Amino acid sequence: MGNFKDFTKQYINGEWVEGSGAKTIDVLNPYDRSTLYSVKTVTKEDIDKAMVTAQAAQKEWAKTTPEERKEVLRKVISYLKEHKEEIIDTYPSETGGTVLSANIALHISFEELEEAIKMADEVNLMKEVPATIPGKENHVYRVPIGVITTITPFNFPLNLGVRTIAPAIALGNAVVHKPDVATGITGGVILARAFEEAGLPAGVFNLLLTDPKTDGTGDYLLEHPIPRFISFTGSTAVGRHIGAIAGRNLKKVALELGGNNPFIVLSDADVDRAVDAAIFGKFAHQGQICMATNRFIVHKDLAEEFTNKFAERAKSLPYGDPKDPATVVGPLINERQLEKAQAVIEDAKNSGVKLALEGKRVGNVLTPYVFTDVKNDSVLAQTEVFSPIAIIIPVDSDEEAIQIASETEYGLSSAIFTQDLERAEQFALQIDSGVTHINDQTVNAQPDIPFGGNKASGVGRFGNPWLVEEFTTTKWVSVQKVNRQFPF
Repeated sequence: MGNFKDFTKQYINGEWVEGSGAKTIDVLNPYDRSTLYSVKTVTKEDIDKAMVTAQAAQKEWAKTTPEERKEVLRKVISYLKEHKEEIIDTYPSETGGTVLSANIALHISFEELEEAIKMADEVNLMKEVPATIPGKENHVYRVPIGVITTITPFNFPLNLGVRTIAPAIALGNAVVHKPDVATGITGGVILARAFEEAGLPAGVFNLLLTDPKTDGTGDYLLEHPIPRFISFTGSTAVGRHIGAIAGRNLKKVALELGGNNPFIVLSDADVDRAVDAAIFGKFAHQGQICMATNRFIVHKDLAEEFTNKFAERAKSLPYGDPKDPATVVGPLINERQLEKAQAVIEDAKNSGVKLALEGKRVGNVLTPYVFTDVKNDSVLAQTEVFSPIAIIIPVDSDEEAIQIASETEYGLSSAIFTQDLERAEQFALQIDSGVTHINDQTVNAQPDIPFGGNKASGVGRFGNPWLVEEFTTTKWVSVQKVNRQFPF
């Protein structure tokens, strides 16, 4: 983990400091459960300091030129490139992700940073709007929103942090960031070090390594009056809670939540191509991705062939130590996630759901499971499994496949395999999800598209220019250039 371990502290006002909390959190390696490092929790006073610091720093940061903000982000990119080997070495140890996952995360992070650089030009601009009152000029400005609270999860902590933090800072905001403490280095420390080395003024980016359930601060971070915006990526249950708090306090939110993503194999699909895509879409990062395929909805004419080929491929995937470059399926992040996955498996088996492939627990690794002949309205099909558990649902027609794809509370990503591209595009528009990929799998990321979900999968959109709208606000300044006549 290199020298990143030396910075597992709070980063507030440009300084690395121990939290003032009474408790210590041990961060464990997901594969062997060894202790990687320990971090002292924060107090409400620590949160206050981070917020007040951010508020003061943001006022000055908002006055900087686009070129000044771009230069900081360019230096962040340089720092990440210089420390690429150390980052890729750290990633499996802390996240349980494979070497391939680490490389993907870093690649996406570079793309997100390059796109954030483009956003720097979109703030503090003035647009003139014609006035209806004689002698008046209307000026409309897009200005930074202020201080933004960002909260990111354990699964892809580096790029999920970058996609929020980099645009926020590019647009003249300050950030108070709380990653999941289980991935505090890849979710926070690496970025804090990058911004520190890039010369970002103290206070513009602040890092809190803690857990509200452990440190006793509860919802204080969410309820704090200074931030005007909360950006959260994580579970739907927590997203609902954050949304309720934000609503009461009139804060804006961006919530990127869970998914029950369908992968639809229509009657004319090329099964081999579909299986190739399906294996990646399900088992990348052990299925611990919000966009991961949860349900495979397959036309009955192809269901047996698809199931057999998919199960055979899944059975052959290398599993084990994520540091081994050959590993495809590594450990789940912690014991709680393993127990949740095992509970889903046992419940499905006890309910009589058929298995095309029965996996096993090997240490902290869960090898692939494939359930088949599943009903879409079953508990199993309606559960976001977030693990290497595949669910295959045969259907009688293409139309039924499209219909039941949306029969879930979620609506994040989806995929359709077919040879009729024109028909597929019409079907894509019928699926109630934020994203549909035709002849591809459900896990895709690009920083200049509108990424986000419908229904219980979230609120708001990432990507340029949609995130510009989220992270700024508009201000109307009118200038009355001649005396105005009033009616009284």
